[in-house]
Amino acid sequence: MIRPIASLLVAGLALATVSVGAEQAAANRKALMNPAALKAQAPATYKVKFDTSAGEFVIQVTREWAPHGADRFYNLVRNGFYDEARFFRAIANFMVQFGINGDPGISAVWRNATLPADPVKQSNLRGYITYAMGAKPDTRTTQVFINFRNNTNLDSMGFAPFGQVVSGMEVVDKINTFYGEGAPRGKGPEQGRVQMEGNAYLIKNFPKLDYIRKASIEP
Repeated sequence: MIRPIASLLVAGLALATVSVGAEQAAANRKALMNPAALKAQAPATYKVKFDTSAGEFVIQVTREWAPHGADRFYNLVRNGFYDEARFFRAIANFMVQFGINGDPGISAVWRNATLPADPVKQSNLRGYITYAMGAKPDTRTTQVFINFRNNTNLDSMGFAPFGQVVSGMEVVDKINTFYGEGAPRGKGPEQGRVQMEGNAYLIKNFPKLDYIRKASIEP
């Protein structure tokens, strides 16, 4: 009788783990559907571990560099925004970009949740992380990129780094750049479709994309 009982205990533990995971995912989704409520101030410095399909890397964020960006990143990571997100724009010898949620419903409510501009205090050096933006710095929302190389030309355009990779840069270097630039300029994903269709579009049409399994604040 020992083996059947042990098997039942293992099965019960597995079900409990799945249940807790599902409950956490539901809680995260509920929180992410209300961007205005996610306003916690980040610590002066904090680290985020990224468990990805290419391996693990860690980013250290320094709030003083770009307070608005650091606070937003902190709230997004704490609530699972980047979990399962694809590195949808990865251009060799330039940068790798991510930050569109895999759930189109969540993406929709963050699309216009713009941030005030942060002055550029650090340079866009290799391994530094910065928000993507439109024509102006006050168009930043959730998309970020990590510089593969020194891209100091971005500094004068208003791209304000808020952190840097402190371990695992060799993993970042391994992120798949096969698709390169997005459509229509390249053969990569079309951002409009990523926003509207989420991971379903990316998994079907761009199966070689690397992705984030989980991003978490380190204790």
